[in-house]
Amino acid sequence: MSEDLGALTTETVEQGFSRIDMMDTRALVSLINEQDATVAGAVAAQLDQLAAAVDLIVTGLAAGGRLVYAGAGTAGRLGVLDASECPPTFNTDPSMVVGLIAGGPVALTTAVEGAEDDAEGSFPQLDELGVGNHDVVVGISASGRTPYAVGAVTEARRRGARTVGLSCNAGSALGAAADVAIEVVVGPEVVAGSTRLKSGTAQKLVLNTLTTASMVKLGKTYGNLMVDVRASNQKLRDRAHRIVTAATDASPEAVSAALQEHDGRAKPAILALLTGWPSDQVRAALEASDGHLRRAVDAALPPHRPADTRSTR
Repeated sequence: MSEDLGALTTETVEQGFSRIDMMDTRALVSLINEQDATVAGAVAAQLDQLAAAVDLIVTGLAAGGRLVYAGAGTAGRLGVLDASECPPTFNTDPSMVVGLIAGGPVALTTAVEGAEDDAEGSFPQLDELGVGNHDVVVGISASGRTPYAVGAVTEARRRGARTVGLSCNAGSALGAAADVAIEVVVGPEVVAGSTRLKSGTAQKLVLNTLTTASMVKLGKTYGNLMVDVRASNQKLRDRAHRIVTAATDASPEAVSAALQEHDGRAKPAILALLTGWPSDQVRAALEASDGHLRRAVDAALPPHRPADTRSTR
């Protein structure tokens, strides 16, 4: 961990950016935008590793495990953010995707000096979660050398968990410690070493992909429809109505009635409208398909046969 930080790509001082303090505002924001536009290509270079990580996560979650992010500073905050968005988006239990940050919850809004340098800082957090078999721990660190993140991945592997190392430098210690290394090399930052910029954007893109692709594979969508959305407010109730309508082509009245019958849940409402089944049969079919609406629909309806309720407009 004592390697020269200045040798890392994320810490490089790019001379082409050395006069940004003399640029007019339009040129400055244009430069930042141009650099941001390179991030997606850097992520694309890691698609094989991303797919491998998603497969690890899906296998673990399907077996009852958790996805656990561990990082410090910006990296830790991005992990906590992604974890916190899974319950309202995919109706997951809050314990399924968890974000750990060096220094604990206070570090979400206030820097906790030195917390990232504690290689054993995550150990009590991993203890509290009982991390072990079936869990997948993703260490996040732009530099790829943050002791907290490397320690979390190393300890998680010792406990039997599968691990992923997400960094923005090639050949990182974090990647070497993990089962799967995702190393998105975005190059020098516009403000040297400010890894909340391109590196942070890259990490957000990767985390979006990990959870979204995993949830799709776990049956949390029907096509591209967010059928496991939790209708907990008016916006989400309206969204659930639109989702059920798009999936069934049923009348507004039929959609409202189905959602009311199934406590605002889009997935059983869709299956009920497509099949005409009562709620107990719908519930049993979804249980038999492990919650995969596509499987339940395909089992219920012969291929290419439109559901009778699709003509209820």
